[in-house]
Amino acid sequence: METLQNRISTLYVLLRLFLTLSVFSFQREVESLGINYGQIGNNLPPPDKVLHLLQSLNLTKARIYDTNPQILKTFANSNIEIIVTVENEMLSTLMDPQAALQWVSVRIKPYFPATRITGIAVGNEVFTGDDTVLMAYLVQAMVSIHAALVRLGLDQYIQVSTPNSLAVLSESYPPSAGCFRQDLNGIVPELLQFLATTKVPFWINVYPYFAYKNDPDGVSLDYVLFNPNSGMIDPYTNLQYDNMLYAQVDAVIFALGKMGFGGLEVGVSETGWPSKGDPDESGATVENAAIYNRNLLKRQVKNEGTPLRPKRRLEIYVFALFNEDMKPGQTSERNYGLFQPDGTMAYNVGFDTLSTTSNPSASISLDSSGIQVKQRGYMKSFHCSVCSILLYLLAFQLFMTRAVLSNL
Repeated sequence: METLQNRISTLYVLLRLFLTLSVFSFQREVESLGINYGQIGNNLPPPDKVLHLLQSLNLTKARIYDTNPQILKTFANSNIEIIVTVENEMLSTLMDPQAALQWVSVRIKPYFPATRITGIAVGNEVFTGDDTVLMAYLVQAMVSIHAALVRLGLDQYIQVSTPNSLAVLSESYPPSAGCFRQDLNGIVPELLQFLATTKVPFWINVYPYFAYKNDPDGVSLDYVLFNPNSGMIDPYTNLQYDNMLYAQVDAVIFALGKMGFGGLEVGVSETGWPSKGDPDESGATVENAAIYNRNLLKRQVKNEGTPLRPKRRLEIYVFALFNEDMKPGQTSERNYGLFQPDGTMAYNVGFDTLSTTSNPSASISLDSSGIQVKQRGYMKSFHCSVCSILLYLLAFQLFMTRAVLSNL
């Protein structure tokens, strides 16, 4: 009887382990997906409603473009990991170690760890413009902020990096030709050395939309939208690419390698597609935006890597959560959001793809308040699967208990 009881205990442990791993695998599926939460609008919902929306969508990572204290307070004790941003105009001040310490002490420390701040983006696309003075400030500001985190004991929890635009490259096609602009050869190695030393990814903003907009006749729409297509083969590596985003990311990886930093991780800090544009903005439609982001989500569920790094999951932050009516520039700039400011969907991006048990007919909709999310199909299927496992587990326990008792 003791041997039988041991077998029962072993089987019970194995079933519990299976249940735990099943739930864990579902949670891991969304780890590589984040959302950019911009605030350049006069009609956006308050942070508490935004938090509720993110949680309802099962999104656990967000980036904001400042250190808005209202957002940081609201996101406390939630499951949302958040990256905050140092505005470009602050870089000259934060070069000074004491100023950086003061900034971290006031803007970060009071909210951590209740608010899960995981990263500080120092500036945004600093290398894109012609402001060489601003470029010169960047690395020293990053060093000073990191030193402040070390002094306050926060460096092991909060990473320091900077998002870059694809304009840091002089060549990106084919991917193996990727290389940094020559005018950045003096400053980029300093940045890469800092990232390598602190073991932080190189973040890149990647928008295949721009390539299509600039050359709609020469660029395949299916290729930039992740739709089935013949793709392209890099003639120097024989790697095959079925979408432009992965090709552009690999071009960055090749460029890093040519600088001597081929081991750096690369993450996509922004990517998206506008649902509306001016007459000269080819491809900026609701249909294309829905296809691009829906196909992107499907790739993220699979934890895909790029052809150059197929076994390394690519972390991506989608731009953006809301349409922002006060952004300057062309119409497209104000229409990258997955949601309207009132909380209704700009289009159905298909968040049902975030489940391993997703139903092709599943959909997601918001009520008039924009807060209560109704998720049909995939969450129901997931929870039913868990309940079924629990019921089988209880039934198994009951059966084996009866077997033991019958042998007494």
